[in-house]
Amino acid sequence: VNQILLLLLVLTVCAILYNKVHQAPSALKNETVDLESPEEMEEEIPVVICAAAGRMGAAVAAISSIYSNTEATVLFYIVGLKTTIPHIRGWIENSKLKEIKFKVVEFNPMVLKGKIRQDASRPELLQPLNFVRFYLPLLIQKHEKVIYLDDDVIVQGDIQELYDTKLAPGHAAAFSDDCDLPSTHEMIRSVGMQNTYMGFLDYRKQAIRDLGISPSTCSFNPGVIVANMTEWKRQRITKQLEKWMQRNVEENLYSSTLGGGVATSPMLIVFHGKYSSINPMWHIRHLGWSPDARYSEQFLQEAKLLHWNGRYKPWDYPSVHTDLWENWFIPDPSGKFKLTRPDS
Repeated sequence: VNQILLLLLVLTVCAILYNKVHQAPSALKNETVDLESPEEMEEEIPVVICAAAGRMGAAVAAISSIYSNTEATVLFYIVGLKTTIPHIRGWIENSKLKEIKFKVVEFNPMVLKGKIRQDASRPELLQPLNFVRFYLPLLIQKHEKVIYLDDDVIVQGDIQELYDTKLAPGHAAAFSDDCDLPSTHEMIRSVGMQNTYMGFLDYRKQAIRDLGISPSTCSFNPGVIVANMTEWKRQRITKQLEKWMQRNVEENLYSSTLGGGVATSPMLIVFHGKYSSINPMWHIRHLGWSPDARYSEQFLQEAKLLHWNGRYKPWDYPSVHTDLWENWFIPDPSGKFKLTRPDS
């Protein structure tokens, strides 16, 4: 009797193990299918944009243009200072932008203490939020790939195209070269802009000459960035940028007369020869460099992204191509932000 019971116990155990072994692949397959289902794994496109005091209407217009021109799911990371966050949150929640997916992130300007050299020629460039792009991994935790945009842009194309920009292995970011589009060359010449490293770095300083970068090297514009967070962290990009900020405080390495790039210059150094390229039509720049120089309407209609970098912003006066920007502007429900126009 004992032998029969033992045999039955062994057979029962074998049957249980058999079922587990043969059912496991099926369960794993079902789980894999669920994980790869487009409905379950719909990819969010993270877009980082700053909302600075006095120019929140810029961020609103940029967000509005992105949201209106894509079917993709966009998650907006709206970065502000503690004092400005309630205003931008109220603007979004009390306008037609209330449907967007967004997170408001507070930027602590104390991280910049001792790293910014005062420059009276362009004090607006020293605002803390200009340096948010240096700290992307600290603000964005869960995404592998991130888009950063300056607030003075509007997007006329599908942001999915920009997000799909291919980054070469080992590259932490993609930018637009300042020499990449022949259509912009005449604009650059007409308003006296610089599109080389000479316009941003002081080559009289030994530390700059020691870099071995030719002053005629084409610069790039970090107002539109597609970034790989894994590579950014692996290469310690933020630490490298901070190092050059601190050296500038000590040695005054950046030229402020032409490029005025207090945020651009360290990026030009750190990313030299180590970045991928963004499609030129995804960053048509210099719309804010002169109140007179204009692109052709046909060219602007074909552009995917317009950038009013420079002093002359489309919410102020004078400026150019303001009609294209105003198409996406949403008035401030609180009435605090107002457009500056000739008849206002």
